[in-house]
Amino acid sequence: MADEVVLLSFWLSPFGMRIKIALAEKGIKYEYKEGNLQDKSPLLLKMNPVYKKIPVFIHNGKPICESLVIVQYIDEFWKETSPLLPSDPYLRAQAKFWADFIDKKIFECGRKTCMSKGEENEAAKKELIESLKVLEGELGEKRYFGGEKFGFVDLSLIPFYTWFYSYKTFGKFSMEAECPKLTAWAERCLEKESVSNSLAVQQKVYHFFGQMRKMYGIDQ
Repeated sequence: MADEVVLLSFWLSPFGMRIKIALAEKGIKYEYKEGNLQDKSPLLLKMNPVYKKIPVFIHNGKPICESLVIVQYIDEFWKETSPLLPSDPYLRAQAKFWADFIDKKIFECGRKTCMSKGEENEAAKKELIESLKVLEGELGEKRYFGGEKFGFVDLSLIPFYTWFYSYKTFGKFSMEAECPKLTAWAERCLEKESVSNSLAVQQKVYHFFGQMRKMYGIDQ
């Protein structure tokens, strides 16, 4: 009997995009259900009663929460196809470290950059650029973070490409000038259909943040 696979997410969520990419890399068919955190569905509340957040991955009726945990689960369950994490224990640990760095630095600093102004915006932008440069140093001259093959760290970071336009517009800086290697890396990732078909449109994300800034009185 075929596996029943359901993904609860929200179109803007880079964390949900990670799951989409992982499933595409593995060639797994799934049902997608769009969520709304302003009006949480009974299914979301049932499947993630602790955090009540998306994404939630439901495999044969069993929920798994938190995007990096979900990606690791997918990689381990469907291990025969397109492995995402390295088999070497040290390299696996390093990949998980950088994925955690992305969540703690890129997501938080990027969100603050998009949703602030004045001194707060300047501080968030500064920390965001510094964090992106740290990642650029880790990438170095490699094609992907793990070497020649698209993997766990790439999958963890590339969804934030959809926010890059918002970062540089609201933060008033040039991604291309500040992080040319990361920009080139992102373009390589976008050549993969598993990536390009899973990401939101940058301008749509920018429009969303523009509306949120007006709603919260950041822009009048």
